[in-house]
Amino acid sequence: MTGSSTGNTNVLIVGAGPTGLVLALWLTRLGVAVRIVDKTAEPGTTSRAVAVQARTLELYRQIGLADAIVERGRKAVAANFWVTGKRVARLFFGDMGEGISPFPYALIFPQDEHERLLIERLSELGVIVERRTELLSFEEAEDHVLARLKRADDTEETCQASWIAGCDGAHSIVRESLKIGFPGGGYMHLFYVADVKASGAAINNELNVGLDKSDFLAVFPLKDAGHARLVGTVREEAAQQHKKLSWIDVSKRVIEWMNIEIESVNWFSTYRVHHRVADHFRKGRAFLLGDAAHIHSPVGGQGMNTGLGDAVNLAWKLAAVLQGRANASLLDSYEPERVAFARKLVATTDRGFTGVTSSGAIARLIRLRIVPRLMPFLSRFAEARRLLFRTVSQTAINYRDSSLSEGRAGSVRGGDRLPWVKEVSDGRQDNFTPLTSLDWQVHVYGSATPEVQTVCADRKLPLHVFPWRPGMGHTGLRRDALYLVRPDGYVALADPTGSARAVASYIDSRNLTSRSERRGEPVIHLADH
Repeated sequence: MTGSSTGNTNVLIVGAGPTGLVLALWLTRLGVAVRIVDKTAEPGTTSRAVAVQARTLELYRQIGLADAIVERGRKAVAANFWVTGKRVARLFFGDMGEGISPFPYALIFPQDEHERLLIERLSELGVIVERRTELLSFEEAEDHVLARLKRADDTEETCQASWIAGCDGAHSIVRESLKIGFPGGGYMHLFYVADVKASGAAINNELNVGLDKSDFLAVFPLKDAGHARLVGTVREEAAQQHKKLSWIDVSKRVIEWMNIEIESVNWFSTYRVHHRVADHFRKGRAFLLGDAAHIHSPVGGQGMNTGLGDAVNLAWKLAAVLQGRANASLLDSYEPERVAFARKLVATTDRGFTGVTSSGAIARLIRLRIVPRLMPFLSRFAEARRLLFRTVSQTAINYRDSSLSEGRAGSVRGGDRLPWVKEVSDGRQDNFTPLTSLDWQVHVYGSATPEVQTVCADRKLPLHVFPWRPGMGHTGLRRDALYLVRPDGYVALADPTGSARAVASYIDSRNLTSRSERRGEPVIHLADH
């Protein structure tokens, strides 16, 4: 075994699942050199995640990826709920997210296909995933990290990086090396996931969820007609036999009373569900993201999307610090912003998953009696449907308690996601269009004072002024207020008076510099009236 030192980089990303790939994509788009390594020989083929939420699509839109994802996926237009053989409720998604997001739906796009698309886009930018390359150990020096990597031919390499990102899953070597705790637990049931070709009432291009006394089944439509992904439970007696399991070992009760005819099983895997959150998401020059930082039940299709949110949150901050556009203290905001949501999510999905799978009397009562009556009633109300969309779509995630969040204007507070405005200039664009710059920017809906224009011009801070339209007030925005927007589309500062002093103080106190200043681009943009 020989050793060498080569391939130094700004950020070493360990793990090439969706989280690591998105981190690499954003960093590369922001001009940061990365290496991304993975010990596996090829991308995953046994993935369970299928849902891409609206907030993820919004973040993908910023890097020009959303259209390709939507084209290759299938929009989930409705969900049907079945109880002991009967369809008891249908929840139509069509208007749930209307006016909230440019993507008012959930998208079904299997993780294995998702990964391949991310890899394609990353390779177009000149970054290739280094397969069969394993992180052995790393140590931190004053201003860098030294990592020992083992290549496919068993030779070792030392890589020097400014930062290391652990995107290496539930058994993360980065987390274990840092000796960061990963408290939580697991569920009793053994679950399966299968891609099938099938027919029947539940193979209808919609989501279908079947609930029974001690079993459940989730049916996700895939792109090809008649194809679906099933998630359910393995028969308890089969799970206890400690053998290699197959399709014959799954519980067929719900499949049968939902009248699903299985024509072929194209892929099958089993797994156990855990709920854990790392004690810390950062230690020194090392960060944890995705499953390395948090794992939870599949309720609501939140897991992969949460990891992608981690990646975007960290990427723009690392880029700003590495390029001297912000103080290193900016990175201190990563853990508190993301760990708070992870803990809340784990607690919520834990309660939901327990309710779906528990055989206890109270859980059965809720699952089989109360939910079937409550869902049709709630689905009649637009506000209830919109609340459900905001929750599941992750558009309601906020960083209000962050050190980066200040002020309130209208109902929008510092730390909130920037509200979406569908038309800001005769239908030619929306207010998310400028976010593709991946830059700090100021938004004013109405008129910006000359003082604000001067401050933005002096600091090369992009200013986007949108003519006020009556519908803007319905989103929570306030006329003539000032919103300083982060590169990830969250509001950092909301000032109701449109104060030039407020934005100057915020920028100067944090020593922030926009990317536009480095590139010498024009900074004042007035939308057409």
